[in-house]
Amino acid sequence: MNAATPCVPANAATQTGFPPSRETIRGSVEAGGSLADFIWFRTGGPAEWLVRPADVEDLAGLLKTLDPSTPVLPVGVGSNLIVRDGGVPGVVVRLPKAMAKVSVEDGRVRAGAGAMGITVASAARDAGIAGLEFLRGIPGTVGGAVRMNAGAYGRDVSDILIEATVVTRDGAVETWPAARFGYVYRHSDLPAGAVVVEAVFSGTPGEPAVIGAEMDRIAAEREASQPLRSRTGGSTFKNPEGHKAWALIDAAGCRGLTRGDAQVSEKHCNFLLNLGSASSAEIEALGEEVRTKVKAHSGVTLEWEIQRVGVAK
Repeated sequence: MNAATPCVPANAATQTGFPPSRETIRGSVEAGGSLADFIWFRTGGPAEWLVRPADVEDLAGLLKTLDPSTPVLPVGVGSNLIVRDGGVPGVVVRLPKAMAKVSVEDGRVRAGAGAMGITVASAARDAGIAGLEFLRGIPGTVGGAVRMNAGAYGRDVSDILIEATVVTRDGAVETWPAARFGYVYRHSDLPAGAVVVEAVFSGTPGEPAVIGAEMDRIAAEREASQPLRSRTGGSTFKNPEGHKAWALIDAAGCRGLTRGDAQVSEKHCNFLLNLGSASSAEIEALGEEVRTKVKAHSGVTLEWEIQRVGVAK
């Protein structure tokens, strides 16, 4: 979920003068790297270049030497992402497992940006730190959660973040206090191309058993209400002020609506599904159809929460 960045224009150029020399990066560089292999929708075109840096220094060195005109898109597990069928120009960065470590220090949880929300919540539980339970309900990585101010069950990342380490597009490694992110609902001021590599979270003392029970409640509620075992992209639209997106979609008659193999979930209609062979174009077009129907029915304009990146085919 480390993909909350403005979508690339559909007519963007696709030649970037990459790859770097082996002296520039110690990690892996793959031309035409598949994104559909791990994006939750399991559809969409490839990355022009898929880069897996070895560590923070490797990533910083790459961004420092990369042509400033080359777009950079960090991607976690792709749980909140539509990758368009023409693929993503420039460099897509995926952090390695080495950058997914979680530790507890002085009552704070330090997490690599590649760590999953459930891993962070579990570490906090084991250390008797309450307040991070909601991360159990966020199916993405720390990096994406920090970038987009992810939230669930009444809490947001902005409520618990102390600071985060960021590699800027020019290769500088900086530590940003939470206030610098300028958080609002599902948005931060982190610029495109910058990559979150680590975050430090705070909580309050709690009993592991009580914390664990709350995490179990969240897991059970998600299982009962969301299509977790489907090819999906999480919550599709932001909740408008004073409304629930799913309720507006349902009221507009969109529950179960299909376009090709794309469907509005019948279980939770703020989720779009790939029933098998949907293209990204079909999924995105279905989302736009939902927006049109909701606007006509209620006068409310739904805003995309899922990030849409890349170029149309």
